[in-house]
Amino acid sequence: MVRHASPTKSPAIKAAAAVMLAVAIVGALWVPIYAHTLPKLGAFPFFYWYQLILVPVTAILCWISYLLLRARPAPRARPAPRAGSAPRAGSAPRAGSRHARGARR
Repeated sequence: MVRHASPTKSPAIKAAAAVMLAVAIVGALWVPIYAHTLPKLGAFPFFYWYQLILVPVTAILCWISYLLLRARPAPRARPAPRAGSAPRAGSAPRAGSRHARGARR
């Protein structure tokens, strides 16, 4: 079987994915960014709503990174039909087949 070499991604795409993932990680781990009580959003201090917004933002950044880095599957070749696998329309059933015996048991 022939194996095709997987296409490599350009360094720019890899760098973009790395930056997006780094932003998601640093945004959560660098506490001085969000260790504040002001501004408040309703009754929630900044710390809480920053964390709540960070979760979907991180998910979106991870999804975009995945889309950039995933390998496209090679198109599948359709298998050739096997000889005798499907009966032709209008042909009589074979002598020993279940259809030839009918409902007899």
